Amino acid sequence: MAVKIFAVIDGLDVVQRWPAGVHVDWQTGIPDGRPEKMEGKHTHCSAFAAAAAQRLGVYLLRPPAHSQVLLANAQYDWLQGEGASQGWTPVQTMAEAQDDANRGQLVVAVYHNRDDDRPGHIAIIRPGEKSTAQLASEGPDVTQAGGTNYQSTSLKQGFAGHPRAWREKSFLLFAHPVDPNALK
Repeated sequence: MAVKIFAVIDGLDVVQRWPAGVHVDWQTGIPDGRPEKMEGKHTHCSAFAAAAAQRLGVYLLRPPAHSQVLLANAQYDWLQGEGASQGWTPVQTMAEAQDDANRGQLVVAVYHNRDDDRPGHIAIIRPGEKSTAQLASEGPDVTQAGGTNYQSTSLKQGFAGHPRAWREKSFLLFAHPVDPNALK
C-alpha cells in the first residue's frame, strides 16, 4: 500500500513542478501566469501537500476553502481542529509517523510560523527504515515543495528554511488512512 501511495505522490513530479517564486495552479504545480499576492519568493509546500492528498482521496484544507497565501499556517490550525472530522489523527513521535507512513497512511509534518504574517511549512512523510537514532537526528524522509523541492530528503533538511521548527520540534505530525480504492 505504501508503495502505491508514493507512486501517486512521486508521479506528481514535485521536483519539476510547484516552483518557488511564481504563482501556480495548486492542483498541478504548473505556473499559471497570475501575479503572486505576497512579497518575496513565495513557495508552494501547502499547495503540493493539498494536491497530493486530493490525488489520494484525502481532504486537506485547500483552495478554494483557503487561498494559497499562508495556507500552511491555516492547514496547521485546521488539522488541529476540523481535521479530526475529516479523518486526520495526531501522531505523537517521529517513530510513530514513520510506522504510519510504512503502513500506507498519508502522514504530514506541519509547522505554523510564530509570525502569523509569514508562511509556515508542510511536508509529506515517506516510508522508510531509519533507525531510532536517525529519526532523532534528522527525522524521517519527506517529499515537499519549498525553497527547494525534494522528492526525498530528511525532515530536518526539508524544514531548513524554518530552523526553529526543527530546533524546537515545534511542528506537528498528523496521519490519515488512505482508501486503497482511491489508488486505482
